[in-house]
Amino acid sequence: MRIGVVAIGRNEGERLISCLASARAGARTVVYVDSGSTDASVKVARELGANVVELDMSIPFTAARARNAGFERLLSLDSSIEFVQFVDGDCEIVQGWIERAAAELIAKPQAAVVCGRRRERFPGTSRYNRLCDIEWNTPVGTVKACGGDAMIRVSAFRDVGGYDASVIAGEEPEMCVRLRAAGWTIERIDAEMTLHDAAMFHFAQWWKRSLRAGHAYAEGFAMHGAPPERHRAKEHRSILFWGLGIPLIVIVAQLILSMTHPRLTWVGVLPLLGYPLLYARITMRRTRDLGLRDASLYASSVVIGKFPQMLGVLKYWSGRWSGKKSSVIEYKQPVTLAK
Repeated sequence: MRIGVVAIGRNEGERLISCLASARAGARTVVYVDSGSTDASVKVARELGANVVELDMSIPFTAARARNAGFERLLSLDSSIEFVQFVDGDCEIVQGWIERAAAELIAKPQAAVVCGRRRERFPGTSRYNRLCDIEWNTPVGTVKACGGDAMIRVSAFRDVGGYDASVIAGEEPEMCVRLRAAGWTIERIDAEMTLHDAAMFHFAQWWKRSLRAGHAYAEGFAMHGAPPERHRAKEHRSILFWGLGIPLIVIVAQLILSMTHPRLTWVGVLPLLGYPLLYARITMRRTRDLGLRDASLYASSVVIGKFPQMLGVLKYWSGRWSGKKSSVIEYKQPVTLAK
């Protein structure tokens, strides 16, 4: 089968070695796209047999830009490639996945993308890693979108012009909107795909990751939020309501009641009860499939996450209205390879 791999990364440390080794085991042609690493990533990638693309540092980096560049280099090396496995440099491709995904694309000619189960390599080392593992366990079948790790049909990728290089986060769902509009399908199968190393141990990292998600929801909504797609409309509306709407209602109510009915100022904080109710509803809904402990953790993340997500939404819209493009939002600490 004519399969190639495109890996992208920046200062991924030892994770990059695992990523490229797993890629070489499953495909004959591997391209690594480096987004300005300051360590020995480029040198090590070449030693591992990958063809390396070093992005021009004068142009803002995005994962979408890196993937597009990798795709073009891959096809310039071997124009006969039919399927491309995209993988992030902090992930290891599970043995057998590439063959399984390719077989699925062959069996389903209308499928543009096949993805599987991305797992967190060390879910027990922090609650934030565990949250990543929970978030990635999405339903199988014909779905609306994939993540960064996925196998894509070359003809479908070309059909829609690949990723939008200007999108700084959420570029995969955005491309999937265009793929589905062109008549292609996105398939998620019940198979192990990649092992990911989030290396997220601090609340500040989780906060920044959530802020990036809010920015991605806002950008996706701005691009495709109109009917019939309504891309990210629900998420965008929910973030504004919980992250901004309720706090504003409470503040305004407190100001009005303090001037008109001082004894009733407590009434103004009643909307805050919506947060524990939201937490309880999510916990009850997810307990059956996650268990009480993980359901509670996930619900807490959803509720608290509305606030950094709201900041991400505001960051996107303020940048859009001011004409100032946002830069890539990174939550990971760089892990370097010795030069």
